[in-house]
Amino acid sequence: MEWNFATAEELGAALRAGEVTSAELIDEAIARIERDDKAINAICVRDFDRARTAARRADQARARGEDRPLLGIPMTVKESYNMTGLPTTWGMPQYRDYVPAEDAVQVARLKAAGAVVLGKTNVPLGLQDIQSFNKLYGTTNNPWDHERTPGGSSGGSAAALASGFGALSIGSDLAGSLRTPAHFCGIYAHKPTLGLVANRGMVAPAEPALPVDLDMAVVGPMARSPRDLMLLLDVMAGPDPLTLGKAYHVNLPPARHKRLGDFRVLVLEQHPFIPTGSAVRAGVNRVADALADAGARVERHSPLLPDLAEAATLYTRFQFSGSVARFPVETDEQLRTRAARLSADDQSLDAARLRGMVLSHRDWLEVNNRRELHRHGWRQLFTEFDAVVCPITPTPAFPHDHSRNPLARRIDIDGVEHPYFDQYVWAGLATMPGLPATAVPTGLSPDGLPVGVQLIGPMYEDRTPLRLAELLEQRIGGFQAPK
Repeated sequence: MEWNFATAEELGAALRAGEVTSAELIDEAIARIERDDKAINAICVRDFDRARTAARRADQARARGEDRPLLGIPMTVKESYNMTGLPTTWGMPQYRDYVPAEDAVQVARLKAAGAVVLGKTNVPLGLQDIQSFNKLYGTTNNPWDHERTPGGSSGGSAAALASGFGALSIGSDLAGSLRTPAHFCGIYAHKPTLGLVANRGMVAPAEPALPVDLDMAVVGPMARSPRDLMLLLDVMAGPDPLTLGKAYHVNLPPARHKRLGDFRVLVLEQHPFIPTGSAVRAGVNRVADALADAGARVERHSPLLPDLAEAATLYTRFQFSGSVARFPVETDEQLRTRAARLSADDQSLDAARLRGMVLSHRDWLEVNNRRELHRHGWRQLFTEFDAVVCPITPTPAFPHDHSRNPLARRIDIDGVEHPYFDQYVWAGLATMPGLPATAVPTGLSPDGLPVGVQLIGPMYEDRTPLRLAELLEQRIGGFQAPK
């Protein structure tokens, strides 16, 4: 049997039944990577020798009667995670020789659960793009169309999963970096509730791996099935043992419902700042129709929904405030001069980006107060609904665009060009208030490209969108291998 596209759950069952060994799974995965990854370039750092050793140890452990959640399962890890013995560069050539002294907390948890890591997956420079390319490791291509991006910044992980290079992967998400690659490559990903999953060791090269609380950014699981997402999230979830983990442990509530027909869902397909392309609208409506056909309550409007325009503006200011935090002083002065010239009436996303770049601490506190009002609005919304279905980006995967000035790039939406960074507004809808969101495939566009949507759930009720994803998979189908 060919195991490369089996789910982690299926592999675990086969390993327990003695139908296959971990050593056999690893050899098969390595053979596929060596055969196919030259065209995809998903695995930028290979770790095959240690993977084979870990697989043999997993088989020996199973022979002794051990059975851990991921024992013997082949997987990959995003390049931005620290892993002993392997470089962490974030795609920056000056750090090509930087090798961390210890594993990221999530890498340690994967190893403790018995996972076998095949290698690390490619990222954009500094994790700062919705594509995955850099001068150190080159360009990762979308397995469905090599002329298109797999997304970013967890694009290498998504491309690896779509190509059958391991059953699981882990990535990170601030601007849709888990969800967008999942959408572009036709796989599943879950952005956890902010703070649910410890992030120590997912840190820029040469910086200390400290247990800090990041603003908006999370780490999370990627897989080819929603049940695998749940399996991996259970391994990853929990506070850092150096801080909150000294006193607290995770006890996520169960999903709100077991049946698809019991869900109450708000469906969104239009945003005030950017249109939604026809292929993505079709994906959203495919999910809405499946929900309605199953008897779920489906609404298209609600007065409880926080204002989408203000949400996008707040998110953009937070996002760009963090992205320029280390700009040289002279650049900061230039930005402040430009921001001072903005009209008070200018509430565009371009203006929000510029204002975010020069956000003072006092201004940040004011913006954060507005965020708390949005969080309260979402709490009220989720008393009436169980999930929100909406786009991740306005289009399927777009052609590679490596032009040097990202602010000058454009994205084509049904023949009309729009500012490149405006496509982040849908990802920011869940990111800004810290809500969990599961990316699910909905089928293919007329051009044969994957189309995904996100299921946004209530804070700390991650099992609710994950359960909804599982039920939708049964209704409309899930992962398809690239043709």
